[in-house]
Amino acid sequence: MMCEICGKEGARVHKVARTYGKGKDILIIENIPIVTCPHCGESYLEAETLHEIERIKLHKKSFAEKRTVSVADFAAA
Repeated sequence: MMCEICGKEGARVHKVARTYGKGKDILIIENIPIVTCPHCGESYLEAETLHEIERIKLHKKSFAEKRTVSVADFAAA
């Protein structure tokens, strides 16, 4: 895959989880495809992925399932 930043071949797609919002309104989206380039070190989301994230956020009640997660406060550690 070609990197959109530096134009070199070798970029790879990895899956990550991202958190949106905070407090009771937090939403975690898993398995987001992110492109990472070993040449320039950049990581980025493609436009189609960004549109899908916005769609998920907009309709989160129909996509999300409730789970219990542990939360740690870095400042309190």
